[in-house]
Parts: sequence; structure tokens; C-alpha cells
Amino acid sequence: MNYRKGLRDGLPIALGYLSVSFAFGIQATMAGLSPLQAVLISFFNVTSAGQLAGLQLMVGGAGLAEMALTQLTINLRYALMSLSLSQKLDNTMTTPHRLLLSFCNTDEVFVVASQQKGKVGKGYLYGLTNGPFAGWVLGTALGALAGGLLPAAVTDALGIAIYGMFIAIVLPPFRHSQEVRVVVLVAVAMSCVMTLVPLFGFISDGFRIILCAIVASALGAWLMPQPVREEAIEEGEALE
Repeated sequence: MNYRKGLRDGLPIALGYLSVSFAFGIQATMAGLSPLQAVLISFFNVTSAGQLAGLQLMVGGAGLAEMALTQLTINLRYALMSLSLSQKLDNTMTTPHRLLLSFCNTDEVFVVASQQKGKVGKGYLYGLTNGPFAGWVLGTALGALAGGLLPAAVTDALGIAIYGMFIAIVLPPFRHSQEVRVVVLVAVAMSCVMTLVPLFGFISDGFRIILCAIVASALGAWLMPQPVREEAIEEGEALE
């Protein structure tokens, strides 16, 4: 597997990121950021949920500690995905390449790379991540620039498109998995209570996200623990 194959496999991801980040660019300029600031956020982050949450915190004047904890909570899954993907890397993936490529190890990149037969190397992974990264940054730039040119009715409609993406991601597992349904509904219920009940008014938006995510996921893991798969046990024994 070489760079060209990675580039081909990453093209659909790049096109998807182009549309999603276009919506983020509009959101950022509507919130008062300049197009350059919006592009820099996408250039140094490449995380849709984290960027959107961070944008809301920036607009709300949140502190750095709150921002950091929120991003840690939302993006912790990337560390787990990187650990899993590390088992498929060949000997061309030295530490510098691992550090660089981990920057763009998104959900979609992880899935595509994990489905490849055998080991994957730096050539393939650079090809796989270059397209999505370019699509994410370019889409943000186009959205940020279009935000100042399109009519308000259009930008308002496009601005909520990114929320539609999150709903589209959650709905399939929500419909087929009881565990996911419980975790999502608990998080939604907690968010509504913290927003509507005056008693919780002292909790900022960032810490609401943190509390809802941690409590809902911890409750789900406690009440509905997943059994260890035999394949995972065999893989662990093989590594030893």
C-alpha cells in the first residue's frame, strides 16, 4: 500500500470534511471570528465536535482550564483509537511519523486504516490523511469567506448543518444499540436539567459538557458492561 492508494481511499473522507468544515467556517464568522482565525482553528485541530464546543466556549468567555478539560473529554477517544491503530503499523512508522500522523487520526481515518489487510505504513497513512486535512482546512476557509457574502437566511441555514452531522452520526447506533440509547438519553436529560433548572445556573457550558459526557458514559459502563471478546483475548495473548 502506497501513498497513491491512501490518497484514493481518503478522497471520500476529504469530500465529507469539506462540507462539514464549510458549516463550521460559517459558524465561526457568525460568532465574531475572522476568516483567518477560523482557518487557524481548523488547521491546528481537525476535530469537528471539539472545535464546535471550543467555539461556544470562546464566545461565552470560558477560561483556559475549562477549555482544556472540555477538549480532553470530547477528544479522549482519539487516544484510544491511536492505541488500537498502533497494532497495525509496520516498521516504517517510526516515532516522529507516529506523532505527526496521530494529529489527523480522526474517526473516519481510523476506520479506513483499520480495515486494511495486513500492516499499514507511512506512505499509505500520509496519503490517507493528507486529503482529509486539506478538505477540512479548505472547507473552513470557504465557509468563513462565504459567511460574509451569502444572505443571512442562507448562512443561518448552513450554520446548523454541522449539528445535523452529529445527529446523523448518533442515530444509527442509537436505533440498534440499547447501550447507546441509554447513554445518549441520560446525557440529554442531564443537559436539559442543568440548562433549565436555576439551581445549576452556576455551571458553565463547558463543565456541563464535561459532566454530561463523563456521568452518562460511566453510568452506561457500570450498568451495561461489555463482555470481553474472545478475539481480543487471543490478540492480547499473541502480543505477550
